[in-house]
Parts: sequence; structure tokens; C-alpha cells
Amino acid sequence: MASPTKISTTTISKVLEGKVVSRANEKTAIVLIERKVPHPRFIKRINKSKRFAVHDEENESSVGDVVEIQMCTPKSKTKKFELKAITKKA
Repeated sequence: MASPTKISTTTISKVLEGKVVSRANEKTAIVLIERKVPHPRFIKRINKSKRFAVHDEENESSVGDVVEIQMCTPKSKTKKFELKAITKKA
């Protein structure tokens, strides 16, 4: 009989940096992530952006703050990130 193998449960969670653009709901911030990607054919760099709903337990961020967000287990239907740190206050 084979011996039981240990399965690693650690995962590398994604950390992103962006700007808070909305604080409409309690414990939720909308963070805009901007990045530059090369065009597949013409090589010129294009600005791409995406908005993420972020869980902010203590309501410590405000509009205009630059924050770090970290991927976590889903908190709701749209919130899959949580606030890690505030890099720069508005």
C-alpha cells in the first residue's frame, strides 16, 4: 500500500496596486488598476484598465488613495480582493 503524500495548500496570492475611485458602499472600495501592454501586431504600448471591488473592513481608504490589494477567498459575488495597505493618502 502506498504511503500518504502531503499536499501543499499554500498558494501565492496576487498583489496589485491601484487608485481608489469610489467609496459608494459600506466596507467596499472600487479600485482602478492601470497597466500598459504591447499591441500584439504594432508593438505600441496601450493603456489597459480594470476596476475591482475590494473589501475594506475598517473603512480606512478614501477616494484618491493609492492602495495595495491582495487576492483572497470571495467575500461576495463581486469582491475577490481585500485591502492590504494604503501606499499614499489622497
